[in-house]
Amino acid sequence: MKPIVHIPNAVLSTPSKDVKVFDKKLKKMIADMKEALIATKNPKGVGLAAPQIGLPLKIFITRPNEKTEIRVFINPTIIKKSNGLTDGVPDRENKMEGCLSVPNLWGKVHRASSITLAFLDEKGVAHKDVFTRFLSTIIQHETDHVNGILFVQRVLEQKGKLFEIVTDENGKEVFEEVKLK
Repeated sequence: MKPIVHIPNAVLSTPSKDVKVFDKKLKKMIADMKEALIATKNPKGVGLAAPQIGLPLKIFITRPNEKTEIRVFINPTIIKKSNGLTDGVPDRENKMEGCLSVPNLWGKVHRASSITLAFLDEKGVAHKDVFTRFLSTIIQHETDHVNGILFVQRVLEQKGKLFEIVTDENGKEVFEEVKLK
């Protein structure tokens, strides 16, 4: 299984290349991504972009929960964003966004509550779909990944705070603000 790469690996901050060939090699890359996403435990991943396993290609997959089928997005382009913004991650008690490539760092990102995305599926078939709420947030996060942008950058652009999970005196996991120098 391909390991998930972490910051400061340069592949995470470099815009990826378009996929041009839909062949067995691409199928293998997507299978590797699915295997890596399914294997995530703490936290459980809901999306994974190719750069996160070291592949500088515009591919990402989503799986909002363990009951949903993994969906593949290739060469994604957000063609429309709603004016309305989320107050962090929708449909969740914890509004913090995190990233498998940025371990134990969390922050609230205000993203478009709905988007229209143009993309190709794994067979090269073009699609244009509207996504809302939690899936919209995941797709915007993963689209940022293939464009070389990490969620931490979005938090800081929005003048938000970053948090890490620590264990309090009662043994409970809590968010503690990370003080930037």
